Amino acid sequence: MNLLSKIIIGFIAVLHIYILWLEMFAWTTRGRKVFKTIPADQFEKTKVMAANQGLYNGFLAVGLIWSLIITDVVWSQNVALFFLGCVLVAGIYGALTASKRIFFVQAMPAILGLLSLLF
Repeated sequence: MNLLSKIIIGFIAVLHIYILWLEMFAWTTRGRKVFKTIPADQFEKTKVMAANQGLYNGFLAVGLIWSLIITDVVWSQNVALFFLGCVLVAGIYGALTASKRIFFVQAMPAILGLLSLLF
């Protein structure tokens, strides 16, 4: 795996760790400032749902980190392709169902990561 791919994958992993923290541990505090389109009275009501979403983002981060520490080049690339594909699908779905901004925050970095691996 080339250095550019590793940097992009590392960035995406860190981004998903931040999302995990935000949705699992800071939903009712920092989450209010980040997700300004959600009415303030909904944060407490959706705390458990957001924590569940955060957990899934954590799984994506762990998978991407795993791809960086695998020593076999082919295996590492295949794991990275799988998890970047998962991030891409989640980003597209989020953009279609929740906010177009999700495409740029989540799907676009995944596309860049996939392109860096494939070319």
